[in-house]
Amino acid sequence: MSGPSLPEMLAGAPLTALGVAVIRARETERADRLYCDPWARVFVDAAEQAYLDPSAPRGAAETWSSMVQLADAMYDSRTLGVRLVDDGLLDAAASGRSQIVLLGAGLDTHAFRLRWPTPVRLFEIDLPRLFEFKEPVLESGRAESTCERHVIPADIADGTWAQALLDDGFDTETPTHWVDHAIMTLPTARARDAVAAITELSAPASRYGFPVMTGDSFARTLESVPGAKDLYRAMPGGDRGLGPDAPRWVESLGWTTTFHSFAELVADYPRKVPQKVSAGTMVATRTT
Repeated sequence: MSGPSLPEMLAGAPLTALGVAVIRARETERADRLYCDPWARVFVDAAEQAYLDPSAPRGAAETWSSMVQLADAMYDSRTLGVRLVDDGLLDAAASGRSQIVLLGAGLDTHAFRLRWPTPVRLFEIDLPRLFEFKEPVLESGRAESTCERHVIPADIADGTWAQALLDDGFDTETPTHWVDHAIMTLPTARARDAVAAITELSAPASRYGFPVMTGDSFARTLESVPGAKDLYRAMPGGDRGLGPDAPRWVESLGWTTTFHSFAELVADYPRKVPQKVSAGTMVATRTT
């Protein structure tokens, strides 16, 4: 791989995708696993080799160690979150939302590991540098998609992703299932611009879900892991997400919203994770 090293390519936000890959690999290796992602370990092994290589940039090994420790700290709740997204995608397909957009697709492999109940068109949007790592790994593993997969290398923060999506065949007349792994990490103004773009692209009956949690929950987790705060030093500071009035603002765009607590969502799974009542997911349905 020419150009920047892998630790340089994945600095900042893409490290989140790598951390979740660590979680998915760990879950897949459990006898009582909630899901199976055979490619997660391939991603993790390839990244670990690059980060721990003697020729890696200074501090790469320390970054790897902090990232793995952070993944461990978030494992219990985040692995349940992976299963929730999986089930949500399959339910969307079964309910007629056969056009799916992953905003911040990361290193997950829904397009390869899920068995869809109906034909699905799945669009993955993420930073070009992340796909520069992801695609060669999938190709080397001869991964075969189980749906119609579209890769959109674009930065959600700069607003170019919407046109790129349209240029790749996105249909504004088809109800869409939007999965947000990126917008809530953006500064508030940019996050609202992204949701406004989603609104313009969404046919009636489309759905968009976004996380709702206490503002300092992630910050406390970062504080608990030595060096974890430095992992995101390349990301801009300031308030992130849609703001405290997010549900009311989203409804003003022509959506209805319903809140589901995390405890409610995972109640039927064989693992229980204590969560504050305020943590959960807001599901918005396009009405106009």
